Amino acid sequence: MQLTQQADLSQRLERETKTILIVDDESVIRDLCARALHDYNTVQAGDGDEALRIFERGGIDVILTDVMMPKVNGIELLRKLKEREPTLVVLIMTGYADKEIILNALKEDADDFITKPLNLLQLRSAVEKALVKKALKEEIANLKNLDRLKNSFLSLISHKLRTPITVISLFMQNLASGVYDPDSPTDRENLRLVSDEACYLGSLVTDLLAFSKVMDTERELRREPCDLAAMIPELVKHVAERGVKPSVKGTWNIEQVPPLLLDRELIMFALEQVVDNAVKFSREGGTYLITVSNQGASCQITVEDHGIGMDKEEIPKVFEKFYQVDAEKAGQIRGFGLGLFYAREFVRKHGGSINIESEAGIGTRVVIDLPTSVEGAS
Repeated sequence: MQLTQQADLSQRLERETKTILIVDDESVIRDLCARALHDYNTVQAGDGDEALRIFERGGIDVILTDVMMPKVNGIELLRKLKEREPTLVVLIMTGYADKEIILNALKEDADDFITKPLNLLQLRSAVEKALVKKALKEEIANLKNLDRLKNSFLSLISHKLRTPITVISLFMQNLASGVYDPDSPTDRENLRLVSDEACYLGSLVTDLLAFSKVMDTERELRREPCDLAAMIPELVKHVAERGVKPSVKGTWNIEQVPPLLLDRELIMFALEQVVDNAVKFSREGGTYLITVSNQGASCQITVEDHGIGMDKEEIPKVFEKFYQVDAEKAGQIRGFGLGLFYAREFVRKHGGSINIESEAGIGTRVVIDLPTSVEGAS
């Protein structure tokens, strides 16, 4: 099993050229390492400060660093790198057999050691092992993240289901005890509340089924010609039929745009999440507007409401899993906080973008840009 996993990792690593950052204050050493690692992209830095600046730009897979350097030495660099990215693999080059240096490097989570003078075969072997180790670290981190998300999701589901189930259960217990008067205004109101909670419970199950169908963000797009002029009215009708806020009405203004090659299921899902939010956060009797315009290289879809809006600092958070805006601080926001996360994933998968403008008490405007060609999309 372990051999199979390592073989899979090795094959994955071969698919793309990795980038190695070589850090040493001796240019001769850097050049020798770069020549030995000619199968990889190599980047060089003369000291720890320069290495940190290069790393911050992104795209570095493994760092090979000397210990004794001016400004920021190799151990300090190791510590700062691990603080920024714990799964990063850092190899330490040293000509010193000092146990204290080795221990300090191990304390800062050094991944391997290469002794000077360098053995170039040993260097190549160490880098190959480092890349496999990095892939394993990332897989473990992803599994831990998935486990955390699973626990968060189960906790959220339990919380969302508890209130409607409790309301329905208590009412049914009263019925079973004979405590119900059809002529009592209070009992009739309670019956209406139970009916609302049962409908809400049904909508939660519907949402869960919808999310289960699209949660595989890795699947290939199933593109087909899509006519937005037909899709938008269909979407507005579907959202209205869900009855989230029947008094909120949707309108649309659609320019003539050519059919786009889209994955209809994923894009309709993304648009539905945006429109559903426009309805949910509109005031009773409010309206929202969907505008479709031709921008040449892209088609722009705008969903605008005049509802409760949100504070600007909340805007980046709404794309996080399970995050929900609770502008009225009621603690009773319906839904799972997953819609906009998946909406952004699916729009990006098409090579597009989604942006939000909002102001508390004024309303929200969501702008989706989809390219008119399939170039640049995954």
